[in-house]
Amino acid sequence: MAVNLATIESVTKVYGTRALLDAVTLGVSEGDRIGVVGRNGDGKTTLIRMLAKLEEPDGGRITWSGGLRMAVLTQHDSLDPEATIRHEVIADRADHEWLGDARIRDIIEGLFGGLDLPGFSNGLDTVIGPLSGGERRRIALAKLLLGEPDLIVLDEPTNHLDVEGIAWLARHLQNRRSALVCVTHDRWFLDQVCTRMWDVQRGEVREYEGGYSDYVFARAERTRIEATEEQKRQNLARKELAWLRRGAPARTSKPRYRIEAANALIADVPEPRDKSELMKFANARLGRTVFEVDDVTVTAGEKVLLEHLTWNLGPGDRIGLLGVNGAGKTSLLRALQAAYASQGDVQPASGVIKVGKTVRLAYLSQEIAELDPATRVLQAVEQVRGRVDLGKGREMTAGQLCEQFGFGKDKQWTPVGDLSGGERRRLQLLRLLMDEPNVLFLDEPTNDLDIETLNQLEDLLDGWPGSMIVISHDRFFIERTTDVTYALLGDRRMRMLPGGVDEYLERRAAVAAVVAAAPAAAAVAAPAAAAPAKSGAESRAAKKELQRIERQLAKLEQQESKLHDQLAEHAADFSKVAELDAQLRKVQEEKEELELNWLELADS
Repeated sequence: MAVNLATIESVTKVYGTRALLDAVTLGVSEGDRIGVVGRNGDGKTTLIRMLAKLEEPDGGRITWSGGLRMAVLTQHDSLDPEATIRHEVIADRADHEWLGDARIRDIIEGLFGGLDLPGFSNGLDTVIGPLSGGERRRIALAKLLLGEPDLIVLDEPTNHLDVEGIAWLARHLQNRRSALVCVTHDRWFLDQVCTRMWDVQRGEVREYEGGYSDYVFARAERTRIEATEEQKRQNLARKELAWLRRGAPARTSKPRYRIEAANALIADVPEPRDKSELMKFANARLGRTVFEVDDVTVTAGEKVLLEHLTWNLGPGDRIGLLGVNGAGKTSLLRALQAAYASQGDVQPASGVIKVGKTVRLAYLSQEIAELDPATRVLQAVEQVRGRVDLGKGREMTAGQLCEQFGFGKDKQWTPVGDLSGGERRRLQLLRLLMDEPNVLFLDEPTNDLDIETLNQLEDLLDGWPGSMIVISHDRFFIERTTDVTYALLGDRRMRMLPGGVDEYLERRAAVAAVVAAAPAAAAVAAPAAAAPAKSGAESRAAKKELQRIERQLAKLEQQESKLHDQLAEHAADFSKVAELDAQLRKVQEEKEELELNWLELADS
C-alpha cells in the first residue's frame, strides 16, 4: 500500500472577500503524479504553495509524513546571485566526480544543451547574478532534479524550455520514483507525465484519474450527464475530446475510460476544421498569392540565418514553425512583415519577397504592445472595431469576443494598467483578431495563457479562414492549430517535416549524436587528415576577437540585469513596462548573436 506523503483537510484560503479555496480535501501518496489545472487566478499556485509549506491556510490543516523530503520549484528562485552555476548546481564537486555520474550528465545536457553550457559566457563558472529570469529558472530546476526528494512540487516547469527541453523533462520525470505535483499550461506535458489531475475551479478542486486526455474525457462526460440542454452538451470540452481521439498525429497515449463511451460522446462532433471549406473561403479573401519567397537570404547583423530560401505561403496554409534558438524563426517572420509593411519596397539581404495585394497581416510578437494604462479593456478592443467577422457567417461584438477570452462584463471595465501579464497578452491577441486580418503570424502565442483560454483560442482559430504561421514551444498548440510543420535546424535551410514535432525531435537527436561522436572520430583520424593549423597571427587575432566579444557580453549581461530590476520596480506602470520590455528583448537578441559568434570562433 502506498505511503501517504501529504494530506490536505478542509482547507480554506480567502483573499479579500473571495474564497479562493473552500473546504478542499486532497491527498498525495507515494508514486502519485498529479497535474493541477484551472483558470489563472482560481488558486492553482496558492494550492501548491500551501502544499509546499510556503503559505498557511486560513482554515483546515495540512499534514506531512515524518521526514518528508520535498523539493519545490516556484515562480521566483532563491539562488545566490553572487554564486556560480557550478556552486549552485554541482556543489563545487571536482569535474572528474560529476562527469562520471551519468544522472548528472543527463540533467546538465537535457536542460542546458551540453556539458559546456552553450549560451553561458563562462560555462559552469558563469556568475548567476546578471543572468535572465529564464536562465536562472533552468539553473533552479537543474539543482532541484539533482536531489533525491520524496515529493517534487513544480510551478510552470516548462516555462523558458524549448520543445527539446520539454521532451527531455517529461522523460526524466517519467523515470523518477519521486511523487510529483505540477502546475502547467502545457497539455502535452501533462499527458506524458501525470496519472491524476486536480481541476481547480471556483473554490473547489475536483480529482480525475489519468492524464490530460483522460481528464478532458471525464470532464466532458460529467458535463453530459449533468446537462439538461443540448446547448450545454455541445461545449469546448467535447470538441477538444474529438481532437484528442481523432486528430493529434503525435499522441500515443489512449484514454483509460471505455473507448465505446468516448466514441458515443463525440459521435455528433464535427472535425475541428473543415479544410476544404476554409480553403475556398481563404482563396476568396486572399486570391492566389499570399507570400512568395524567392532565393531569399535572411540575416541578423552579419550572421546569416537562412540562405537561398524559396518557399510559398499560400491561401489557407496553416504552418507550424519549429527550430533551435537563433536559427531565424522570428527573423523570417520579421522579414515577411517588413516586405508587407513596405508593400514590397523593403527586401531581405538578397532575393525577393512578393506579397499579395489583398493580404491583411496581423503579427502577434513576443513584445507587449503599449497601450494607455487608463484605457478600459472594452474600450481598447473597440478602438480597433466594434464587431468582427469570423467567417462562415459567424460574427461577434467586441464585448462577446472579450467574454470568450476571459474578460467578463466586470473585467471589461478594468483599466489596462491593472491587468496581469497574461491578461495583457490576451488583450493583445484580441485587438489583432478584431482587425479582421486574413494572415496571422503568431510568435509564442501561448505565453501566459491558461488552458481554458488556450481552448477558446484554438476553437476560434478552427473556423478562421486565412493563412497562418505559428512559432511555439507548446507542441499541443502546434498540432492542434496547424496542418504542416516546417523546421529550421540551424543549417540555414528550412525543411518540411511530414512527421511533425516527433520528426523534429528525431532529427535534433540525430544531430546531437553526430556532434557527440565528432571528438572521438577526430581522435582516431590520421594526422595527415587534420585541418591545417592556424598561423600565430591568426591565432592571436582570433583570441583577441574572443576577448572583445566576452567584454561585450559582460556589458550586455549587466544591462540585462538592470532592465530586470527596473521591470520589477515599475511593474504597475504599463507604459514603462512596455518600453523596458522592448529594450530587454533588444539586449537579449544582441547577446544571442554575440554568443553565436563566440561559439563559431571558439570552434574554428
